[in-house]
Amino acid sequence: MVFAWGYNNCGQIGSGSTANQPYPRKVTGCLQGKTSVGITCGQTSSMAVIENGEVYGWGYNGNGQLGIGNNGNQLTPCRLAGLQGLCIQQIVSGYGHCLALTDEGLLYAWGANTYGQLGTGNKSNHLSPVQIMADKERVVEVAACHSTHTSAAKTQSGQVYMWGQCRGQSIVIPHLTHFTNTDDVFACFATPSVMWRLMSVEPDDFLTVAEALRKEFDSPETADLKFSVDSKYIHVHKAVLKIRCEHFRSMFRSQWTEDQQEVIEIGQFSYPVYRSFLQFLYTDTVDLPPEDAIGLLDLATSYCENRLKRLCQQIIKRGITVDNAFTLLSAAIRYDAEDLEVFCFRFCVNHLTQVTQTGAFWQVDGAMLKEFICRASRCGAFKN
Repeated sequence: MVFAWGYNNCGQIGSGSTANQPYPRKVTGCLQGKTSVGITCGQTSSMAVIENGEVYGWGYNGNGQLGIGNNGNQLTPCRLAGLQGLCIQQIVSGYGHCLALTDEGLLYAWGANTYGQLGTGNKSNHLSPVQIMADKERVVEVAACHSTHTSAAKTQSGQVYMWGQCRGQSIVIPHLTHFTNTDDVFACFATPSVMWRLMSVEPDDFLTVAEALRKEFDSPETADLKFSVDSKYIHVHKAVLKIRCEHFRSMFRSQWTEDQQEVIEIGQFSYPVYRSFLQFLYTDTVDLPPEDAIGLLDLATSYCENRLKRLCQQIIKRGITVDNAFTLLSAAIRYDAEDLEVFCFRFCVNHLTQVTQTGAFWQVDGAMLKEFICRASRCGAFKN
């Protein structure tokens, strides 16, 4: 459910009138009975994303920032027909424009474009969503702020682009920056300099325990144990493994053979997967492509590492495509990753026609295929 209150001169509260709202009021209309998973506000407009990826907008629409094909204000939520057939994962609003990111990493923009903030290569407003950055790799994050005319996006490989009003200049196409996150774009180039989301800042004038531990991973100088995986060594410290992992705690305090060894052979998992697991114990982070993350999810399940399972699921979610969706769904079911299973299932249903044409779909066993069809049917995927 979405609640709104405050100034309402343009209908941005979604109450059906322009009367100010002094206390929280449930936004109904087209949102009645729907579960919202994301909201964003422009200067005098509001947007919401519901769980099936549909987008609704209401409020001021003088520049087409509601994306409904006209520039008339809306006093109640109105669905964006221009995004029909797409499953929106994230939406952000600038002063008078919006950006929407699909679950396949496609980016759409609409609304005001005085400073090139839509990234279309010109300064013409758009009343309906248009795709941008189609020639770039998959986008995983978009950014905008209600007080600026600046836009930013981050790709799967970590590249950060910016466009729109940047230090008084109008950049009409996405420009590759040297930044590693979208927050720096707004801190350094937006007018005014603002943060587009909440941020925690900590001093970095000393080496913390976590940073010192990170530096010692795979360090032959201080390690007292080696793992041999695919004929490659990974250097670690028994104390760290015992502190961080119940599996190793049991291994090194009992009568396991490995407790007396200086080199432990690993044959069940690949080198990239096992190295990432050990590195996770030192850094609490994971850096793997989605394909390898499936193997790491298998390891995390075997070793009962629940946090690692969640991180693997996040990586897999960001890397899901039509081609690998059913493979990932199968893995989620096999490794009892319920949240990932729901995510992959919804993706498959939202892209049912394309998914059922892939090789992965026809390689699954009959029992799972029947179960998927039954679940999809209950969700209304096969309506006449």
